[in-house]
Amino acid sequence: MTTLEQIYQFFKSPPPFYLNKELAVCYVLSVLQQHDSYGTELINLLETEYPSYRLSDTVLYSALKFLEDSEAVTGYWKKVTGRGRPRRMYQLTTDWRDKASELSGLWKAYSRNVTHKQPVLNGR
Repeated sequence: MTTLEQIYQFFKSPPPFYLNKELAVCYVLSVLQQHDSYGTELINLLETEYPSYRLSDTVLYSALKFLEDSEAVTGYWKKVTGRGRPRRMYQLTTDWRDKASELSGLWKAYSRNVTHKQPVLNGR
């Protein structure tokens, strides 16, 4: 049974918001503008830099597949010391730099302006 306190607690600490594919594409481009990256790092960076957001593996790899098919990013394998298998790294293509900048700007504006802010709850 739900209590009033649980309802207030929900609004004080709302659950994280999971990105959809459209947002994930823009977020990934914003990271790849700065440096090459790989799947786990992209997920961890999101949780670190944008704590109220989360990104599922399924949505991330769907976004990366879309970007590869669009020739916005290319993938390559990188051998990492102390790791058995190589990592699949992603990099932004030069032809997509301007478009990536535009879409990255959409992500930054969205993440700044979206109302995932804590509501005021009468002193609670």
